[in-house]
Amino acid sequence: FVIFLIPCFVVSTDIAFSCQNADDFVGASSPGDIVIGGLFAVHSEMLHPEEDPIKPVIQNCAGFEIQVFLQTLAMIHAIETINNSTLLSGVTLGYEIYDTCAEVTKAMASALRFLSKFNSSEDAVEFKCNYADYIPRVKAVTGASYSEVSMAVSRLLALQLIPQVSPASSAEILSDKIRFPSFFRTIPSDFHQTRAMTRLICESGWNWIGVIATDDDNGRFALESFGVQAMANNVCIAFKEMLPAYLSDSTFHTKVDQAIEKIVKETRVNVIVVFMRQFHVLKLFKKAIERNVNKIWIASDNWSAAVKISTIPNIRQLGTVVGFGFKNGDISSFQEFLRNLHEKPTENNKFLREYIMLSSVCAHLKYHDFQTCIANQSQDNLLENDWSKPQIWRDDFLNANVEPGFIHSTMLAVYAIAHAIKRLCKDRDCKDPSAFTPWELLEELKRVVIIDDDKEVKFDSNGDMSTSYDVLLWKEIDGHMEITTMAEYNAEKGGFIFEDEEKKQDFLALKKVQSTCSQPCRPGQVKKVTESPHTCCYECIYCPENHYSNQTDMDYCYRCNNKTYWAPINSSTCYRKTIYFLAWTDWFAIFLLLLSAFGVVLVLSICVIFTKNLDTPVVKASGGLTVCYIILFSHFLIFLSTVFFIDVPTEFKCKTRQALFGISFTLCISCILIKSLKILLAFSFDPKLQNFLKCMYKPIPTVVTCTGIQVIICTFWLIFRTPFVNQNFSIPRAIILECNEGSIVAFGIMLGYIAALAFICFIFAFKGRKLPENYNEAKFITFGMLIYFIAWIVFIPVYATTFGKYLPAVEIIVVLISNYGILCCTFLPKCYIIIYKQETNTKSAFLKMVYTYSSKSAGSVAVSQVSLDSKSSSFRATITDSCKTENDSVNGNCHYQVPGQPLIKGKVLPKNAARTMVRKRVSSI
Repeated sequence: FVIFLIPCFVVSTDIAFSCQNADDFVGASSPGDIVIGGLFAVHSEMLHPEEDPIKPVIQNCAGFEIQVFLQTLAMIHAIETINNSTLLSGVTLGYEIYDTCAEVTKAMASALRFLSKFNSSEDAVEFKCNYADYIPRVKAVTGASYSEVSMAVSRLLALQLIPQVSPASSAEILSDKIRFPSFFRTIPSDFHQTRAMTRLICESGWNWIGVIATDDDNGRFALESFGVQAMANNVCIAFKEMLPAYLSDSTFHTKVDQAIEKIVKETRVNVIVVFMRQFHVLKLFKKAIERNVNKIWIASDNWSAAVKISTIPNIRQLGTVVGFGFKNGDISSFQEFLRNLHEKPTENNKFLREYIMLSSVCAHLKYHDFQTCIANQSQDNLLENDWSKPQIWRDDFLNANVEPGFIHSTMLAVYAIAHAIKRLCKDRDCKDPSAFTPWELLEELKRVVIIDDDKEVKFDSNGDMSTSYDVLLWKEIDGHMEITTMAEYNAEKGGFIFEDEEKKQDFLALKKVQSTCSQPCRPGQVKKVTESPHTCCYECIYCPENHYSNQTDMDYCYRCNNKTYWAPINSSTCYRKTIYFLAWTDWFAIFLLLLSAFGVVLVLSICVIFTKNLDTPVVKASGGLTVCYIILFSHFLIFLSTVFFIDVPTEFKCKTRQALFGISFTLCISCILIKSLKILLAFSFDPKLQNFLKCMYKPIPTVVTCTGIQVIICTFWLIFRTPFVNQNFSIPRAIILECNEGSIVAFGIMLGYIAALAFICFIFAFKGRKLPENYNEAKFITFGMLIYFIAWIVFIPVYATTFGKYLPAVEIIVVLISNYGILCCTFLPKCYIIIYKQETNTKSAFLKMVYTYSSKSAGSVAVSQVSLDSKSSSFRATITDSCKTENDSVNGNCHYQVPGQPLIKGKVLPKNAARTMVRKRVSSI
């Protein structure tokens, strides 16, 4: 094996702080059966000589750190408390504490001594391939203060798997057990801290912030972790300023000035996150106070509870400081330890001896100046003082500078090691230093459980102890800046817990400060990214129609989830579209229903009139009561069909209304067609036309056939392309419930078929328009058909261009017009005769009128043909009329031929006999 010797480079043999041997390198020590090492940055910097060349000499340090000194005392107090208890059953713990001076180089020298073999007179470190049985100088190490130092030391200690438990190093990378297998810590990693910071920033409504960090491993890793968390939560970093890690750096003050200048220029950045050591923050804040910078400062756990910073003169001018500190515990015993510290011996504690010297040098100064004086003294300066004078002790100063979080985590680290030792010493004699090796202690540390404030705490698989954070708020009370606990942050659940309403109000007060690149986009607006590389810099534009945003600063607008909702421009919610249909309560619907109801009343009235006048010529001439009833019933159904066009459309209504109208109207037209044929057949004197009409005139088959065809059309329509309820979204803010006809072709065929029947009926009726006045149904049927055609011709373009809830009303109107037209033209003239011209509604008057018409017709044509149908038989008479003038008829110069009989020349049928023959023909009508 190879032996490394730990050298001690001598600065001066006359200086008390110089290193003449390895033992002089130790800051504080105490013997014990089991020795625990300690690494703390009691000084903030190591002095660097100006001579050239630089020699490999460990220099003295400057910048005494009260807070870190207190951590060394916390370690000592914890070890003494354990030794005075029964925890280890007679086994005593010793300690060796070294000052790293916040320098990796000096920390490595200390760690190298930890690796030296136990009881080696030359502090030799043996090089071996297997350290399983190797017994080093210490069994475990507490520290270091800074992550950068811990990373370097942990790699070295990992060679022998010596457990290292840090109470302050929080870099996230230290959770990597592959690179740092023997590292533990009694605090959460920076992952939880940066997540807590981001949560605070988000809940306060900030998204445009600045970050200042030290240019070392701790600062860079913290900045990287925070950057990931910020990006995940849409928080933008406006600027990043890195300050040199060492105060001795010649560019330090220049970098501080640049950082302050950047903060001043970025007027929209009102929140600054600071990942720095306490002495860096001290320098930064002093410069910021000079420039009257007023911001919200978010403090990392390193300085969030630093009393020496909170007591800077005019610190209140900086604005608000809110930070995250390690969870407090019960440190009352430590505070009692500090009050009795002046009674402790200083022979083996150079840190305590130095503090007493510093207190004496700076005793004449006030609190903050006293603190500054201590920090600014170097070890070299102390040697120039006269130590023969009495030393002054200030016991209040140490208690005033206690940072409970660090003290608690330091004591927790010692207790964790002690409990792990206890588990090992159950069946071993631990008074023997070789009773166990460091790697065995490492395995026990992984499983150790400690009771802290009545709670079980242990290390997780990453070696971290998942304790909570205290959210600290620097608050001015009675003219002094006090560090108060505002809330607790639960690292596992990721939320804030407030003890009372007053503290919650303090938290809410932070939201009054704005720190955004752009003004927040209100609900109803959405962010539009500008040319800036930051997503937090944007313009606010309105959400378009049918889109909405219901939160501030949304990246996109939501679309109203379906067609039944709508949203106007700049809307924060969607509104349900108004559903429109032709309701019962609509004034126009009421008007149309009244018209339909009046039509029903009119139909019933006509039915009553015709029933009471059943045996009158007018009723008989209308085709008889049966035909009239059928026609009136079809009119009734047509009026009834209009009801299905009103109110909420349903599948039943959509299928019923068109079929009911189409079949009813077809039945009506079919019956009127038969009447037209009968009228034309009765008074036609054209033999060819009469023969054609006789073939066509089949009342029952004709009506059944014509109506049956329409039934077939409607049946096929309802089966293959049935009408259905449709939601019409053509109006942006409304839904129109309407019936979709299913097939426009089928709808057109139905209407076209009715139109074809009506046209045939119109042709036949038109030919009989010159019949006797009291029997002239043909003229009125012609007029009724014309009304029907005009109404439906107008309907087609109107229906095609109309939309909305009044579309059904268009069809109702045309149905009512055509129905009223046919009904009135068919029956009202007859009702008028029945009621007001009863003298013409007699058999004699009717026969006289027909006879007159027949006589005029016979006098104007050469050959006429009259066909009559009666119930019992069909009578046919053909009269060959050779009368040229009225005198011929009167003088008997007309020749008549009875069917089946030859013309008897010279035999004249008297005029009265001719009239008697016509009367018989008309009577059969």
